[in-house]
Amino acid sequence: MRRAFALTALLLATSAALAQNSAPQPLPFDNRIPAARDIAYPGTMTVKVDATDVQQAIYRVKQTIPVANAGPMVLMMPAWLPGKHAARGEIEKLAGLKIGANGKPVPWTRDTVDVWAFHVDVPQGATQLDLEFQFVGATDGNQGRVSIAPTMLNLQFEQVSLYPAGYFTRHIPVSATVTYPQGWTAVSGLPAKKQGDSYVYETTDYETLIDSPVFAGRHYREIKLSPQVDLNVFADEPEELAATPEQIDAHKKLVEQSVKLFGAQHYDQYEFLLAISDEMGGIGLEHHRSSENGVKPGYFTKWSEGPGSRNLLPHEFVHSWNGKFRRGADAWTPDFRTPMRDTMLWVYEGQTQFWGYVLQARSGIVSKQDTLDMLANIAASLDNRPARSWRPLVDTTNDPIISARRPKGWVSWQRSEDYYNEGLLIWLEADAKLRELSRGKKSMDDFARAFFGMRDGDWGVLTYDFDTVVATLNGVQPYDWAGFLKSRVYDVAPKAPLAGFTQNGYRLIYTDEPTPAFKNNEKRRNMVDHSYSIGLTVGKGGSISGVIWDSPAFDAGLDLGDTIVAVAGREYSDERLKDAIIAAKTGNAPIKLLVKSGSRYRETTIDYRDGLRYPRLEKIGTGEGGLDKLLAAR
Repeated sequence: MRRAFALTALLLATSAALAQNSAPQPLPFDNRIPAARDIAYPGTMTVKVDATDVQQAIYRVKQTIPVANAGPMVLMMPAWLPGKHAARGEIEKLAGLKIGANGKPVPWTRDTVDVWAFHVDVPQGATQLDLEFQFVGATDGNQGRVSIAPTMLNLQFEQVSLYPAGYFTRHIPVSATVTYPQGWTAVSGLPAKKQGDSYVYETTDYETLIDSPVFAGRHYREIKLSPQVDLNVFADEPEELAATPEQIDAHKKLVEQSVKLFGAQHYDQYEFLLAISDEMGGIGLEHHRSSENGVKPGYFTKWSEGPGSRNLLPHEFVHSWNGKFRRGADAWTPDFRTPMRDTMLWVYEGQTQFWGYVLQARSGIVSKQDTLDMLANIAASLDNRPARSWRPLVDTTNDPIISARRPKGWVSWQRSEDYYNEGLLIWLEADAKLRELSRGKKSMDDFARAFFGMRDGDWGVLTYDFDTVVATLNGVQPYDWAGFLKSRVYDVAPKAPLAGFTQNGYRLIYTDEPTPAFKNNEKRRNMVDHSYSIGLTVGKGGSISGVIWDSPAFDAGLDLGDTIVAVAGREYSDERLKDAIIAAKTGNAPIKLLVKSGSRYRETTIDYRDGLRYPRLEKIGTGEGGLDKLLAAR
């Protein structure tokens, strides 16, 4: 009784104390940003950009926005950008914003929830708002991608313009003029007339303007690939523009093979924008009538050393069909404020990845053997990713938003944007299944023509959903395609879907000798890759750049941030680590390492005895298999 009384007293005292604590109610959001409407905007915006300050990486902008009425108005900087799959508009780089009307300042207030939005009150009698601001580009990689360099720049119009909220952006007319440094050439998918050092771009809608970025530079070469497609090359140094006839022919065949595959072109004119630079940051971003492509020096001049970054152009070109013309219905938005939902990225990016590798082989931009070796690397990476046991592929479509493409500490256990490469494996398996069910009469080529090959010349957007994809597959060859896709996209599985290899004439194996493509990838990334032996990748100076979860290296307590100082008592080198892995296979001793973490040192051992292991594809049987046929030129 005494204990019950004491407990009751304690509860009453606690309740009394809690009742005296402050307990606020939530303040409701003040949402005064109008939703986008499918109506015409009353007037044409003008945007004038001074892009001559490439030393300090500053664009200076003057913009006019017509207004029909006085009163509240919201101006937006684009946030949710197609191809970036997340809110990536660089609002932090917009500076010096001044708004005026009738020669007088108009105060603005940033929205407290949507920081890309600016509230203004349009004064009586005003017919337009006059804006001035700067886009202060990154001058170092820690500020974001460097897009303005001394000899070239990559101007994206979302960096240098605002737009009025409340309208579908396809209904907002805009006219842009940009002045570039003297003697530079500028290229965009949007036609322009050159007036001195300025380019006056044709009046278009705001959606198309944002889809029409510019590459400009001092050292430039235009290469005609077809009557409708140009390769526009910009480089830090003029010698990087040198391309052999054979290299040019491979790029011409890329266009030829793509048009044969899809059966239609979803552009009036297409401009490959290619920067060969170590001063401007790399990029790969799709647009309807162009693509932004950034690679390191050596794209042409070191062609014989390996495939390098040559998968980039095939991938981005395919996006004109897949991602731009055909797009997941939940990813299409009427403006650049509405959030995108990325659930269909395993089609948008995954099938683009699939066709990018197929077309690199068909065109000869990358050899068939190098393509097979690159596919082996992809298969091995995903097959050795234990995160597959808890995280389904579809959930990785959230990664552009979750992680904003920042590095992860444990990719093998967290997953990353696996919808790219695992999507490739799913579509490779779909190809094998189509061949099997049709006795070799049907393949993914038939799906491509059925899904992408309509409305030649249409560079609008035709949306789809899961059921649309399934119906198209069934139209090619009846099967339980819904079950096939759901099990691979929505379910977890311990191993990657590799039936696209085994049912198409190849199997994934591991040998003690890396393929040329594997070695080229190591060289390009400046690291050594022992992922499939001890479970470790090592960068410059012994710094650990990756550890596979539950691998021998993981069990030894290694992680990113560690640096291997010594191997078996001797100063670290890539060769010494490799020799230690080989020696442990036949010897009795484990691999002994001295490791540095910050200012601390520790000794550790990796108990691993299976030697070097590198992935490659091995031919099954003889004759031409399905994968051989898939990679063959048409």
